[in-house]
Amino acid sequence: MSYQEYGIGATAVGLRGRDYVVLAAEKRVSYGGFVVSRAGKKVFKITDYLGIACAGLFADMQAISRILAAELEYHKLVSGRLPTVHASARLLAAILYANRYFPFVSEILVGGIEPDGTTRLYVMDPVGSLIEDDYAAIGSGAQIAIGILEQGYRSDMDFEAARKLAVTAVRAAIERDAISGDGIDLLIIRRRDGVTEAVEESVPVT
Repeated sequence: MSYQEYGIGATAVGLRGRDYVVLAAEKRVSYGGFVVSRAGKKVFKITDYLGIACAGLFADMQAISRILAAELEYHKLVSGRLPTVHASARLLAAILYANRYFPFVSEILVGGIEPDGTTRLYVMDPVGSLIEDDYAAIGSGAQIAIGILEQGYRSDMDFEAARKLAVTAVRAAIERDAISGDGIDLLIIRRRDGVTEAVEESVPVT
C-alpha cells in the first residue's frame, strides 16, 4: 500500500523487552498534502494489558480500535475472561481478512503482555497478515524509523532505553517525512509486581 497514493501519512513504531512493550506514533493527520489536524491520536489502549498503534487512514484507525475493543469485551461477557494477546491479534487478523475486498487502509501494531508475563508484538498489513517481531515500524516514515530501531535495539535493554529509542525513531521519521509530525504519543505496557498496565503519554517535538 502506498500512503502517497492516498495522500495520507503516519509513522508508528513498537518494541518489546522482557517486561514491557512500547508503542509510539506521531500526531499529524494529513490528507492530499494538507494538514488536517496536529493532534491525531494513533495509539489506542484496548485493555490494561494490550494496545495498538496504527498508520494509514485516520478514520480506519479509529474504527479498528473500536471494533477490537468491542469484540474483546464481548468475548469477556461470553467466556468470563479476556482473550490473550496472541488470541486478540489473531482475532483482529481475521477481522481484517474478512474485509479484504474493501480493506481498512491501515497498518497495525498490536502489543501486550500475556498472563504468564510473555511480551508480544505483532505487525499487520491491511488485509490481516500477521507477523510477530521484537521491534517494527509502519507507515510513510517506516523506512527511516526502522533504521534507528535496528541500530539501537537490544533484547536486554531496559524500559527507559526502549522508550527513548522509540521516541528517537519516530522523531527521525518526523524530520524526514513531510506528512508525519506534530508530537509523539506513546502507549506503554509494563508488568510491575504482577500487575500489567497500559499508560498513555505524550512527548512534544521541537
